[in-house]
Amino acid sequence: MSPLRDPEPSASEPSASEPSASEPSASELPASLAAIAADFESASNELKLQLLLEFSDELAPLPARYAGQLDALERVDECQSPVFLTVEVEPGRSLADRAVHVFFDAPAEAPTTRGFAGILHEGLNGLSADAVLAVPDDAPMRFGLAEAVSPLRMRGMVGMLARIKRQVRAKTATA
Repeated sequence: MSPLRDPEPSASEPSASEPSASEPSASELPASLAAIAADFESASNELKLQLLLEFSDELAPLPARYAGQLDALERVDECQSPVFLTVEVEPGRSLADRAVHVFFDAPAEAPTTRGFAGILHEGLNGLSADAVLAVPDDAPMRFGLAEAVSPLRMRGMVGMLARIKRQVRAKTATA
């Protein structure tokens, strides 16, 4: 990890106003996304773009079970580049017990889009289904990226989050 991001949270105790990783309120981000948002919010536009490139570089490739099978993933039509995603939800008794795993396929030639996917992957992957569903729909706007990238690109990140949440709802619905 580059020195642009601090991978370890601060050792200080969280204040009552900081989000909880387990049960964020409707207006709070889970701790994993809140930490990323704080990094972006405090950065200059130039540094925001560098951070976005860092997330782009760190986006994990698709697992072997999805390699070459983009038809098994959902295309994010709001993105200017061909971006695909899928969500897996572990079994469990309740939404709080069911971990979510998010996978993306985004071309290397689209670093902004890959960066958005990297942010969502790092911020959501491994959270419980209820924590993912509680992420506010406007979460992508809380990173201060609208100052550094076009509204059309921001629409792509909003679309990614909406599709992730829709897939989690569909995969956790009782039959």
